Amino acid sequence: MLPGGRGVRAAAGAVAFGLLVGACDGPKAADPPKRERGAGTVAGGKRDERALWARWGLKPLRPAPAPPAVRPLRLTRKDVRVFNHVPTGDRVVFITIDDGAEKDPKFVRMLEDLRVPVSIFLTDDAIRPHYAYFQPIQRLGNAVQNHTLNHPVMTGLGLDGQKRQICGAQRILKQRYGVSPTLFRPPFGLWNSLTKQAAASCGVHGIVLWRASMQINDMQYDDPARKLHPGDVLLAHFRGPKELKGRTMTHMFGRMLMRIRRQGFSVARLEDYVQTP
Repeated sequence: MLPGGRGVRAAAGAVAFGLLVGACDGPKAADPPKRERGAGTVAGGKRDERALWARWGLKPLRPAPAPPAVRPLRLTRKDVRVFNHVPTGDRVVFITIDDGAEKDPKFVRMLEDLRVPVSIFLTDDAIRPHYAYFQPIQRLGNAVQNHTLNHPVMTGLGLDGQKRQICGAQRILKQRYGVSPTLFRPPFGLWNSLTKQAAASCGVHGIVLWRASMQINDMQYDDPARKLHPGDVLLAHFRGPKELKGRTMTHMFGRMLMRIRRQGFSVARLEDYVQTP
């Protein structure tokens, strides 16, 4: 499910698997050299942020503000809320990564070095039988969220079928990662009233869409002006060279961070801004 969404309309997924191949404008994020003992640290064992970012051919993002004392988006048990942004004045965006088909160990190293928070929405068909790959990503403080058992078009299913997809994924993710997801992303961004009913019955409190999606070298924006806005939810995918026209997951993610940095944003943890019951 690749393209960007406009509002919370079902049309968000109409071109879901179409990767937009842009020209590689500007420097690319390079794969890092082999890790050396002590690399990225300074006296006293503190992290050298600039060195760690430079390892990937990147400049650091501005630090994200402290999580708000009162989370601006409050979810309830009564009605599952559908959202693609969080109402906040903080100049932050939120990165979400879907599916789990690509399992590049260099991407785990990248997240360990950069400590950029992400929320991962996993599909069981894509991550089985390599559940362990996502555990170090989770241990960095990144939340595991729900993206169904096998990525169907939810609007083509009845209530029972949608429940099987969401509740089935809830059980597996709880078993494998120890925490029940609170958020759900419908494949292709397509949902209906039955999706909300099914999500609520499975213990999910929010359906998360997006306002911009990362392709290979650039983002596809909801905003015609091609700009990010405070609180925007951004979409990326666990993709490899086959889907990225020879590029790697780390290249794609690095380009995404470049776009965020150039527009003057930080990356915050989505779950720090969303209050669940």
